[in-house]
Amino acid sequence: MPARQFLAGIVFAALGAAFFSTKAIFIKLAYQDQVDAALMLAYRMIFSLPVFATIGWWAWAQRRERGEPPPTWEQIWRAAFVGFLGYYVASQFDFAGLMFITAQLERLVLFTYPLFVMFLGAMLYGERVTAFGLVAAAVTYTGLGIVFLIDLPDGGRDTVIGTLLVLGAAVSFALHQIYAKRFMAPLGSALFTSIALASASFFCIVHQAVVSGGNFAASPRFLWLAAGCAIVATVLPTFLINAGLARISSAAVSMISTVSPVVTIALAVWILGEPFTLADAIGSALVLAGVGLYAWGENART
Repeated sequence: MPARQFLAGIVFAALGAAFFSTKAIFIKLAYQDQVDAALMLAYRMIFSLPVFATIGWWAWAQRRERGEPPPTWEQIWRAAFVGFLGYYVASQFDFAGLMFITAQLERLVLFTYPLFVMFLGAMLYGERVTAFGLVAAAVTYTGLGIVFLIDLPDGGRDTVIGTLLVLGAAVSFALHQIYAKRFMAPLGSALFTSIALASASFFCIVHQAVVSGGNFAASPRFLWLAAGCAIVATVLPTFLINAGLARISSAAVSMISTVSPVVTIALAVWILGEPFTLADAIGSALVLAGVGLYAWGENART
């Protein structure tokens, strides 16, 4: 792989992880006005959809100019399915989980998705689970258990519900990663991402319309925060991370993404005023170390 391409992949993945880490902050701030996960997700996708459509149209036009054949219906449906998994199912779980737990715990739980990639890859495609990966998983979930137990006395049942919801998001996003890596190449990252996110937008908007009876009422502040979540924490990181995946391995992207929880924790303490104790720091460090070690080991194998 050319050094320039590898460096570009690292930069794209790092920027994508940093922007993506702001998502929970936007959501928590919006919930101060109106606690409605489905509404927040619907507006996130409403504000994102014009960007996805524009970039998708541009990517389609570029294919035609290069004389490439149009995408097949199978390729389009595969991209739509990946979007449904990663940005509708996973996001519904994630946004609902943030109604119950802190932004810090949410980010750490969601951050464990590379380990689900390992286990699900073994189940679906017979990929090898290494001893190194199992050790990394043990370290990660020891750290996650520490942070969970710290939050449990104050949060009680809400902490359990929120953590389980975000774990559902992690599993769904892991499936998204597995299939995206396999289905992206024929379409290219820009067109694939546009189709995937447009599909997710459709499902999110319809979901809100059905569960609310067509009620999309929200305060101006809620709408501004939803717009910020759409552009800063959705559009930019989605295209940056997929651009990174197109240039470097998914394991390398996972390793670089260790910056994401650090940024979320810092923003949660600074902006939301969430507490951060020494025990939180130890638990968070173990989660970061476990996932980082797993990604490093996987990257060394490729």
